[in-house]
Amino acid sequence: MAIAASAQVHASAVIEDGAVIAEGCVVGPFCVVGPNVVLQKNVELKSHVVVTGQCEIGEETVVFSFSVLGEIPQDLKFGGEDSRLVIGKRNRIREHVTMNSGTEGGGLVTRVGDDGLFMAGCHIAHDAQIGDRVIVVNSAAVAGHCVIEDDVIIGGLCGIHQWVRIGRGAIIGAVSMVTNDVIPYGLVQGPRGELDGLNLVGLKRRGVPRPDITALRAAFQMLAQGEGAFQERARRLGEETESDYVQEIVNFVLGDTDRSFLTPR
Repeated sequence: MAIAASAQVHASAVIEDGAVIAEGCVVGPFCVVGPNVVLQKNVELKSHVVVTGQCEIGEETVVFSFSVLGEIPQDLKFGGEDSRLVIGKRNRIREHVTMNSGTEGGGLVTRVGDDGLFMAGCHIAHDAQIGDRVIVVNSAAVAGHCVIEDDVIIGGLCGIHQWVRIGRGAIIGAVSMVTNDVIPYGLVQGPRGELDGLNLVGLKRRGVPRPDITALRAAFQMLAQGEGAFQERARRLGEETESDYVQEIVNFVLGDTDRSFLTPR
C-alpha cells in the first residue's frame, strides 16, 4: 500500500494492501479501495465508493457516493481473466454509477476518456471504449463492446446495444434504444432510435464554421435521398466533399463494424 503524505483518507475508509493513492487524493467515509487500484493525483472519492479490480482513475476525477468502479463484468463468459478499467482525467462520476472491467473477448480493458460527465445511475459495461467529453445522462446504459467517440451526449434512460459505435459529436435523445451505429454529428431520438437529423446545436456550441455545417447538412440529405445503398452513397460523398467534418462521417460509415447503421428517415 502506498498512500502519499498529502492524501486525506477518512478513518472509516478501507484501503487494501497494494493500492496506490497519489498526492492530493481525498478518500471519504466508508469507501473501499482494492489492492490493485491506482488513484492518480487529486482524485476524490466522496463517500461509500467502491473501487476494485485492476482499476486506474486519472487525475482530478471526482467520484460521488455509492458508485462501484472496476467490478467484474456482467457477462457469464467471464472466467476471472486479468482485465482492467482505465478512467481518464477530470471526469465527474455521479451517484450510483457502475463501470465494469473488460473481458477476454473485448481486449480485457474498458476505457473511459477525459472530461466526461456520468450522471447518477448510468452504467458503462465491459470492454466499452468511451471518448473525451462524453456525457451519459441519468440511468442510461452503454452495453458491452460499444465505442462512444468524443463529444457524444447520451440522454437519460437510453440503452445502447452491445457492439454499437456512436460517432463523434452525436446526440441521443432521452428514452431511446439504439441498436445500430450512429454517424458522427447525428441526432437520434425515439423509443427505437431513428436517425432524425444532425446535432446542429452541438455543432454550433463547438464553434464549427458555418460552411462546414452547410456541408454537413447537404451530406446528410445525400445520405438520406441519394441513389444506391447507404455505403455507396457515403463512398460517393467522400469523392466529392472538401469538408473534413463530412469526410469524418464518410470514414466512419466505411470503417469496420459489427452492426448495420441507423439511416436517415
